[in-house]
Amino acid sequence: MSATPPSTALADALAEVSAEIDRQFDQLLTIPDDPRGDLYRAMRHAAIGGGKRLRPLLVFATANLFDVARECSARAATALEAIHVYSLIHDDLPSMDNDDMRRGKPTVHKVFDEATAILAGDCLHAMAFEILADPATHPDPFVRIELVLDLARAAGPNGMAGGQKMDIEAESTRFDLNTVTRLQQMKTGALISASVEAGAILGRLPPEGRVGLRGYAHDLGLAFQIADDLLDAEGDEAVAGKKLRKDEGAGKETFLSLLGPERAREQARMLVDQAVAHLHSYGKEADLLRDIARYVLERDR
Repeated sequence: MSATPPSTALADALAEVSAEIDRQFDQLLTIPDDPRGDLYRAMRHAAIGGGKRLRPLLVFATANLFDVARECSARAATALEAIHVYSLIHDDLPSMDNDDMRRGKPTVHKVFDEATAILAGDCLHAMAFEILADPATHPDPFVRIELVLDLARAAGPNGMAGGQKMDIEAESTRFDLNTVTRLQQMKTGALISASVEAGAILGRLPPEGRVGLRGYAHDLGLAFQIADDLLDAEGDEAVAGKKLRKDEGAGKETFLSLLGPERAREQARMLVDQAVAHLHSYGKEADLLRDIARYVLERDR
């Protein structure tokens, strides 16, 4: 799977957001001088450095539509990334995907131990909601509680965690295209949607005004997963920084196995076009969101 470099604007935004998220985690995860030291080191190992930072970038890009203060966006983006990182730590465990590498470095349970990895994931999960509930994230308590509620829904049994359970079941059950689509809307799409939603919530955009952004996030999430399936089948492990070809080895049905490579690519392109079309009511201020959608198909990690 060949990769096209991101536009200069997108590359700059990714680098800036990555640095900001690393800064936020560095401040939040100061290592204490007590027996919890390795727990904090494990969280830092997983959270700082590497990763696409797509979800934080979506928070910033959406919040920027409404001139949200950067520190508010940064805290909400860090909360979304904390949930994402916790899910990766747990997903890599021997009882789940049993992976040795993540983001180009050994997984947390390999560097530390399984118990520490579980607790590190637990703490990042809790930290996400602590960040969102803190008045430093937004002065309006109604905004804060809406952020908490939306992320909880996206991370729970009707979102990411439920999709992960369906993904485990996919190893022993044959899923049709509708079921695979639902699985990925929950496992991958829910947190992508929550990232866009967080930016809109910070901007105090009422729910009835979020239809276009929600359509964008829905189509982006599915396109992202199809690109992930293509990357798993065709990508370079050294570049991706993780083990590839896992789904085929596990016998899972994916968009790629059900549609074939060419139909899958065409479907992803159509979804990206739809995602961009959902932003028709916005002008140049939404160009970063448009760039993110177009680049999703070309990423190599």
